[in-house]
Amino acid sequence: MARRFVISGRVQGVGFRAFAEREARQIGVTGWVRNLDDGRVEVQANGSETQLDQFEGMLRQGPRWSDVRGVETLEIAVFAAASFSVRRG
Repeated sequence: MARRFVISGRVQGVGFRAFAEREARQIGVTGWVRNLDDGRVEVQANGSETQLDQFEGMLRQGPRWSDVRGVETLEIAVFAAASFSVRRG
């Protein structure tokens, strides 16, 4: 299965993308993360329900210097991704 997450709060300039990439690789999900122009962070990830639930929990926590205020979650179609990466823009 796959999910799209949009994270709001203080999530840019605090290492959120690197955090998401590290956690995704540890959990075993594939996909990508990128900053949005409006200050939020978007993540799309493939994995099992258990993996995605665990990953969402980590996204809701965020890295040390972040302040996650909200996470919008949407089930999406599985997409091709061999690993997890940080996208620029």
